[in-house]
Amino acid sequence: MQPSVRPRRSVLYVPAANAKAMAKSATLACDAIVYDLEDAVAPGAKPGARDALKAHFSANPGAAQQRVIRVNAAATEWGAEDFEAAMECRPDAILLPKVEQAQDILDAAAALDRQGLEGVHIWAMVETPLGIVNIAEIARLGRRPDARLSCFVIGSNDLAKETGVPLPAGRSTLLHWLLQVVIHARAFGLDVVDGVYNDFRDQAGFEAECREGAVLGFDGKTLIHPSQIAFANQAFSPSAEEIAEAERIVCAFAEPENANRGVIALEGKMVERLHLEIARKTLAKAGSPQA
Repeated sequence: MQPSVRPRRSVLYVPAANAKAMAKSATLACDAIVYDLEDAVAPGAKPGARDALKAHFSANPGAAQQRVIRVNAAATEWGAEDFEAAMECRPDAILLPKVEQAQDILDAAAALDRQGLEGVHIWAMVETPLGIVNIAEIARLGRRPDARLSCFVIGSNDLAKETGVPLPAGRSTLLHWLLQVVIHARAFGLDVVDGVYNDFRDQAGFEAECREGAVLGFDGKTLIHPSQIAFANQAFSPSAEEIAEAERIVCAFAEPENANRGVIALEGKMVERLHLEIARKTLAKAGSPQA
């Protein structure tokens, strides 16, 4: 299973227990929505949240955004029922929390296979010390189509809690771990989305963290409030110069004489097919149909 090229600049968490927020979600300009059955839903509200989520997907079979469902971990008392509900909804992806080993991904992929759910990808939260320790083993699944893994999501709050380190402005205590996740994602063809910024009223702090995340190499940022969408889309979008260069590369490879070439000359530079991949991803982030 090869993931489609889609922008993931803004990934908004929406509590599955909040009917009003779910109804509004389809009107928002975010690239993806994570309907949350885990942290955002109190234990006593989880059965009702599952029912509400299934009703929402049944009433809204399609959406402009990529739709993802975050379930509780398989080892919890809610995990199995969450996963069954998520499969019934047939989202674009299921987000697994606290992934710590490759087998966590493979077990979920096998369950999707048994249900014949083609096209449902797996996203993985990286938010524990063991998840960081085993990041290479987990990321390698990005090269295995049967594993369905297409995206890492940083859980910075849980990572700070589990490691016992403070989480100051600038996240200096976490940067070395964040970079490990980014480089492993890149090595194995995965997207990677930065963690949330907790104070949605602090626009200046949020913007600074978005800019930092873009420099670190993240594809986008997870969000807790719709007011954060516009700047995330801006911060993680390519520049006009990057878009223009990507368009030139895509157009060059589209010429009939270049259709089967691995390397071409473009404006005095050698351009390979890996640059075509990068160009298409750049255009996808920009919302260009050439992607």
